Amino acid sequence: MSTTVRPAPAAAVPAGRPPRGAVRRALPLLAATVVVAALVAGSLFVGVYDLRSDGGGQVFWASRVPRTTALVLAGVAMSTSGLVMQLLVQNKFVEPTTTGTTEWAALGLLVTTLVAPRAGLTVQMVVASAAAFGGTLAFLAVLRRVAWRTSLVVPLVGIMLGAVVSSFTSYLAVSTDRLQLLGTWFMGSFTQVVQGRYEVLWAVAVVALLVYLLADRLTVAGLGRDVATSLGARYDRLVLVGTCLVAVSTGVTTVVVGFLPFLGLVVPNIVSRLRGDDLRSSLPWVCLGGVALVTTCDILGRVVRMPFEVPVSMVLGIVGTAVFLTLILRERRRA
Repeated sequence: MSTTVRPAPAAAVPAGRPPRGAVRRALPLLAATVVVAALVAGSLFVGVYDLRSDGGGQVFWASRVPRTTALVLAGVAMSTSGLVMQLLVQNKFVEPTTTGTTEWAALGLLVTTLVAPRAGLTVQMVVASAAAFGGTLAFLAVLRRVAWRTSLVVPLVGIMLGAVVSSFTSYLAVSTDRLQLLGTWFMGSFTQVVQGRYEVLWAVAVVALLVYLLADRLTVAGLGRDVATSLGARYDRLVLVGTCLVAVSTGVTTVVVGFLPFLGLVVPNIVSRLRGDDLRSSLPWVCLGGVALVTTCDILGRVVRMPFEVPVSMVLGIVGTAVFLTLILRERRRA
């Protein structure tokens, strides 16, 4: 007489309660969010002015809160832009400061200052974003004509194009006596971020949301034209959309803050090594990493020579250069 062995019934999951696996996967992200939130909260209380003295509340809301908000939004903007550009170009060494995008945005900002000196931040943002968009398309057009597209040649092409644009911008600034103003933009500092001068940065929050909604399509575009087309994706349209999102983020950040070098290079590469190349799952980590890095560098810049302040771009440049060289050396060893 044979007996039938029936499998044990699966444990019932109460309605409305997420599976344990999902909870375990969410715990690291939740812990990272708490750490970054604590870092951002600490940034509110770092500064020369004593908030306990008279007028401390006004300084807190008019200066500290806008500055910290700008840190968060700029970190999200530039790290997300770097991630999208690396997918579209299929190269881990590219980001807005290694493709000439930021130099084009600065040129658009300078032209706006010369043509319409009284233009507001919104007009400056639109023109800078348009210039960044055109410059990025020019980089992609030049890149298509390069036959030998190794991992090191691609950022080299972008750096050379950016140097040409930067030279023309400097010449134009010297000719019109705007060189000091141009130096302020290139400095990349949050010192001048106060209430009324950072609100346009909220546009990058919309950009980050759009990147998340288009994550799967942008990931497919990152596989290349042939693969993306075979999967039914419109490759050229996705490249244009991704370039537009990068241009808006870069243009807005350049207008409000200035240059934040290597931010879009360091964070996506670290996240990619830990989490893989899936855009949807990596995007929250990239945003948190961008906020954490730029906030940490800003705090270091404020306390290392207090009451003076070291621009955050200088601290980012040191960190980014070290990571960039490390990635290049590892690439050479693999070759």
